[in-house]
Formats: sequence, structure tokens, C-alpha cells
Amino acid sequence: MPQAEIGIIGGSGLYSLPGIEHVREVRLSTPFGRPSDDFVLGELEGRKVAFLSRHGRGHTLLPTEVNSRANIYGFKKLGVERIISVSAVGSLNEEYHPMDMALPAQFFDRTRQRVSTFFGEGLVAHVSFDKPVCSIVVGALAAACKEVGVPCHQGGAYVCMEGPAFSTKAESNVYRSWGMHLIGMTSLPEAKLAREAEICYATLAMVTDYDCWHPEHDSVTINVVLGYLTKNVANSQNILLKAIRALPRERNCPCASALAHAILTDRKSISPKAKKRLALLVGKYLS
Repeated sequence: MPQAEIGIIGGSGLYSLPGIEHVREVRLSTPFGRPSDDFVLGELEGRKVAFLSRHGRGHTLLPTEVNSRANIYGFKKLGVERIISVSAVGSLNEEYHPMDMALPAQFFDRTRQRVSTFFGEGLVAHVSFDKPVCSIVVGALAAACKEVGVPCHQGGAYVCMEGPAFSTKAESNVYRSWGMHLIGMTSLPEAKLAREAEICYATLAMVTDYDCWHPEHDSVTINVVLGYLTKNVANSQNILLKAIRALPRERNCPCASALAHAILTDRKSISPKAKKRLALLVGKYLS
């Protein structure tokens, strides 16, 4: 019996989720190490949810230090089928104002130090990632933003940088020239791993600043980011409540079968060790 159906990853500023009932905490172990924190399980809007603080309580983990494999595997272990990831982002587009919400449709990976797959060590798989977010989850979030009355930009591209330093002006302007709309440090490899785990994924991006490219704004500082985050967290919480309520209970999207034609390794060549390590993800395709 699944312990949760909807997962919520809280990013900078969102370290808890008010309104959860029948709360209990679960500490999980995974083949990939410990998740960022204990999972908070409960009911929200009549749905079973699991909340995880991406950076840990007290914000102790750098973006590079977040064990995304353990986090996503943990959600899978709990039975989660959909993940809403809340992230603070900078704007690379004049129309994306601080305090707006954004629902990116594409990601561009500029990270360098993060493991972005569950596979390897004897089992090879290549998932499709041309459409990295789930349209069903994005649709529910877009409708929730409209209902709450928060400006929301649906579509666009999110470039994920390594961090933890913010961009130079040269980097910021290059990303703009590439057609990027948002910049952040956390949605990858989360989205890739969620796809490999056959979990629907979408990012609710809270715009906190104009990065450093905007001539009328000062350099990005943590005080500026935190100022807008504090104002934006209440909006994100209201959006999450309404989106969770609206998500259909049945899944009919391609996310649920992302691995169906992705496994390349000959079944006879997969070692018992690899089968055991990835049984939760691929067991139904190897039996």
C-alpha cells in the first residue's frame, strides 16, 4: 500500500508545509545513501502527500551536496507518483518579474559535479527527456496560480547552474542570448531522476531577482533573494494546496512508462547485484 501519492520538494524558503494532517515522519535508507531529511507524511486536501526539505531543515546542504538520487528514490519507495518541486529562481527575461511564478517547460543542464542517473554499473537505460515536465502537473499548477491570482509564466527554459556563487554578468548575458528564461541551481538532476523513476515532475519556480544582467538592478545578494522568498512562500503554499486538490487520481501520462523501452542491456547480462539495486525501478520490466 503506497504511503503517499504526491511528493512535494521544498526549496529555499519553503522548509515545511502548513495544513498537513495526521503527520508522521519517516527516515528512509536507499541504495544511494540518505535523503536530505526525513520525509513528512500526512494528508493534504484529502490526498496522501510526502514533503521533503531539499536542503534539509536549517538549510545545511549546498545545491551540489543535495543527494537527489536518494531523494527521488525515497519518494518512489513511498509510492509517490507525482512530484511538485518548489525552487527559487532568477529571471533572465524582462517579463518575468520578482514575485511572479513560472512553470518552465524545458531545462538546460550546466551542472558539473552531480550524478544524474540511477543507471550504470551493469544496467544501461536511456529515457526520453525531450519533454522533461509532466503536462498534467503543470496544468494543475497553472490553474492554481490563476485561482490564487499570482502572475504565472507557463513555458520557457530553466538553465540549471552548479553554484553556489551566483552568475557573473558574462554568464548571465550568455544565457539570455541562448534564449533562457530562468536560472536556478536545483531542478537538475531532480527532473532527470524523476523521469527514470517514472514519477511525474514539474517545477514551481518562484522568481526572486533579475540575476545580475538587468542594468537597473544591483547584484544578486542573499538578502535580496530572501526578501522576495519570504513574500512568495505564502503564495506558493496556497498554489500547492489548490494544485494538489485538482490533480486527477488516475495517471494516464507517458511518465508512468518512461522505462518501458529505455533498458538497453540484454536481460541475460544484467548482474544480480544490479537487479537488486534497481529492483524498485525496473523490476516490473525484468520479471
